Amino acid sequence: MKKISSFLIILLIMTVTGPASRAVAQTAPPKIGFVNSAQVLMGYPEAQEVNKKLDGIARGWQSELEKMSKDLQQKYQDFQKKEPLLNDEEKNRRRQELVELENKGIAYRQDKFSSDGELAQLTDSLLTPIKQKVIKIIEQVAKDEKLQFIFDRNEQIMVLLYGDPKYDYTNLVIDRLKRGQ
Repeated sequence: MKKISSFLIILLIMTVTGPASRAVAQTAPPKIGFVNSAQVLMGYPEAQEVNKKLDGIARGWQSELEKMSKDLQQKYQDFQKKEPLLNDEEKNRRRQELVELENKGIAYRQDKFSSDGELAQLTDSLLTPIKQKVIKIIEQVAKDEKLQFIFDRNEQIMVLLYGDPKYDYTNLVIDRLKRGQ
C-alpha cells in the first residue's frame, strides 16, 4: 500500500510538472532591470551628506600631510645649506631627524589613506547603513516591478554590458530613497 501511494504521488508530481508546464516556464523570459549604483548614491541626500563629511575629513588629513611634507622639505633645504659647516656628529644627527620626519609622514599617509586606513574604515562604517537601505529599496522595486534580476551598471562596475533604458530603475530607487520607503 505504501508503494502504491508513493507511486501515485510521484505520478501526480510528474503530471503537474510535465513537459508542457516546463515548456511554459522555459518560454517565459525572466524580467530583468538595472540600476546605476553610483548615480543612486549621488542622488540620495543622506549619501551626499556622508560624502561631504568624508571629503572634509580627508581634506584635513591631506592638509596635515602637506604641512608635514613642507616641513621636511624646509628642514632638508636648511640642512643642505648648513651641511659644510657641521661636524660629522651633527650631520648624522640631522640626517637621522630628516629620516624620522620622512618616516613619520609615510606612516601618517598609510594610517589615514591606505586601503585599510582610517579613511577607508570611516567610509565603510558611514556608508554601510546607506548601502543597506539602497539594497532594501532595490529589492522592494524588484518585487513591485516583478523583476527576477537587477544588475548594477555604473562607471566603475560593468556587470551589465548593455541595458535598454526602459529597464533602468535607477530613478525609481532614488525616488523611493528620498521618500523614505
